[in-house]
Amino acid sequence: MTKFAKPDADELARTLTPEQFAVTQQCGTEPPFRNAYWNHKEPGLYVDVVSGEPLFASLHKFDSGSGWPSFTRPLTDNVTEHADESHGMRRIEVRSRHGDSHLGHVFPDGPRSEGGLRYCINSAALRFIPVAKLAEEGYGEFAAWFPMPTAGETPAANEGETGAVPATDRAVAVLAGGCFWGVEEILREVPGVLDTDVGYTGGWLEHPRYEDTHDSYSGHAEAVRITYDPRVLSYESLLEDWFFRLHDPTTRNRQGNDIGTQYRSAIFVATPEEREAAERVIARVSASGRWSKPITTTIEPAATWWPAEDYHQDYLQKHPNGYTCHWLRD
Repeated sequence: MTKFAKPDADELARTLTPEQFAVTQQCGTEPPFRNAYWNHKEPGLYVDVVSGEPLFASLHKFDSGSGWPSFTRPLTDNVTEHADESHGMRRIEVRSRHGDSHLGHVFPDGPRSEGGLRYCINSAALRFIPVAKLAEEGYGEFAAWFPMPTAGETPAANEGETGAVPATDRAVAVLAGGCFWGVEEILREVPGVLDTDVGYTGGWLEHPRYEDTHDSYSGHAEAVRITYDPRVLSYESLLEDWFFRLHDPTTRNRQGNDIGTQYRSAIFVATPEEREAAERVIARVSASGRWSKPITTTIEPAATWWPAEDYHQDYLQKHPNGYTCHWLRD
């Protein structure tokens, strides 16, 4: 392991983003639900963005509902505690031992079964290293902490990575059917769905933003990535019983008042088996008589997945009365 140390002030000013600097060096706090890791679920290690020292692991991460990454315990003794009375109350601040970065605070309202603590941490103070890259980045000694993937399993893709290969008890589907808020809100409740997130895929622009999806500028579709248990929910059932009921697949590049290629109906397939399944489902839906016009849903190869901005994730959970043009048809 590298000897961890805090870089000098000039290097910090040059290498940290303004938010990372404000959080780690000036005890700032980032907004809830608008940060990188509050809803991040990939297995791996979280290290200090300043020094690189290991701090927390996904093994101890839980959804606290706070909008910030929350852990039941640190992974190492690199997390130190300090009394904080800066806001007229007594809190316990947590900092990194070698980098002296402000990380966040620890509260006594975590899961009782895990010790009752909640380490509420700013994403801006962290850098994430997936399990597959631990050895490559010098953290190989921590790989043994994480369960080995089952045969055929590939970790879920993150930004800049292609779609995942289905595992025996976990599979991933990527679907586009108009505004991803409404699609996600319906699919999240489907029996067998384990997780959902929204993003951009199928285009040519790297690192797209929401604004880039308009007027066909990026070619990306607003899409939902669904992690599901194929023992409970088959791929064909996900498509036929849910996807083709929650949107109108006959309006090319349009859902309701939302118009543009970003709102196209599309199935992004990662394997020949998925393509064949999608073709079978489209043939059955077309022959069902449910739709009076031809199905325009495209079958496209799985492409690079670019996660949407944090404020789009779980949007209708945060804004229950927010806009949607999606509903389940009979």
